[in-house]
Amino acid sequence: MKVCATHAGITVGEDGSSHQSVEDIALMRVIPNMKVVVPADGPSTAWAVRAIYHEPGPFYLRLGRPKVPVVYDGVAGLKIGRAVKLREGRDVGILACGIMVSESLQAASMLAAMGIEATVLDVHTIKPLDRELILETARATGCLVTAEEHSIIGGLGGAVSELTASEYPVPVVRVGIRDLFGQSGQPRELMEYYGLTAQEIARAAQISMSQKG
Repeated sequence: MKVCATHAGITVGEDGSSHQSVEDIALMRVIPNMKVVVPADGPSTAWAVRAIYHEPGPFYLRLGRPKVPVVYDGVAGLKIGRAVKLREGRDVGILACGIMVSESLQAASMLAAMGIEATVLDVHTIKPLDRELILETARATGCLVTAEEHSIIGGLGGAVSELTASEYPVPVVRVGIRDLFGQSGQPRELMEYYGLTAQEIARAAQISMSQKG
């Protein structure tokens, strides 16, 4: 079974809270054997559709509605269950999925202007997580930020926090929707209202760095 759900997150826009799914990753993660994939752009979405077709077992593929910046020039090397390191830095790790990957790359550029080096991972597979690369990033940077167009409860932030808490505890600051429903508005207005922006990710990175032990 392959479930391909479109119009996820708050960037559905004016349709409002009744049409904005911000709890779906959490709901799908808890189903035994369900794999959860959240691609970042058009090329990675095309790859993901083909990849889950050829992989056995149930999948939930999460898609949005609006146009998003292109992150990938090519998709060679993309693999289910393997995050992609898009940028490397030693000060903080930023782990993102979906539309928040491009925002995270912008945040990393903002941080670089402040002298802060950030690693950026596209964690396109939420379940199963790429434990190896996430823990490697936690060890290398000592602090993490997660960024998702989803509730901070039960999604990417929850999954990363569960992993680090049990295997390598580091500060994890979650950027996402804070236990709220969506509401009607233009997609970009809603991104700003809920703090799903490059500026907020950069601010979260500074907070996470300040919490290093």
